[in-house]
Amino acid sequence: MRHMGNSGKLAIISAVVSAGLLVLLAMTLDETVMYIFLGALAIGYLACVAEVFTRRRYFMLVLGAISTILFIAFGIAFLRMWGLAFNQDENALGSAVSTKDSDIYFYLAALAGCSSLLILFVGAVWPSRRAKAVARPAARRPAPRPASRPSPAPGRTAQRPAARPASGTVKRPAPRTPAKRPTSGSAPQRKPAPKR
Repeated sequence: MRHMGNSGKLAIISAVVSAGLLVLLAMTLDETVMYIFLGALAIGYLACVAEVFTRRRYFMLVLGAISTILFIAFGIAFLRMWGLAFNQDENALGSAVSTKDSDIYFYLAALAGCSSLLILFVGAVWPSRRAKAVARPAARRPAPRPASRPSPAPGRTAQRPAARPASGTVKRPAPRTPAKRPTSGSAPQRKPAPKR
């Protein structure tokens, strides 16, 4: 979960809460639980969209948008057919349609809604190639060796001891020759006296 932002973490939490609420809804069939379940789904959907948009997975975003559009279209078709079936006036909007024909729209709407949530959830949670590439070299890197000497302060160059020769003798520097004095034939140079 390190590769995800806050939206991705919220999407995972919403998915877990929604799964628990779905089980509770199947057991109780309570209207309040259904509204809480739909609210958790809506929060998870928005969190997935935000995370997919943040991670720039536009292909998954387009697939999720197409699935969402199909979910809305099939849901409207399903409700419309039920509205026509329960209409008392048969000539209000044409001939009445039986409720048996609306089942296919319900199943298609459920399939489109689940696929939309699944596509966006995978787009938000699936790790990117960069995260995998960064994790692999870190795992293969050998452990750092302990330093026997403290590292020099920044800005200073490290002073290393001079290399010793292979034999046991140590070379000593050559003695310095004294500076040469001017010969007696040359006239000594005098400094001019300061003017007063």
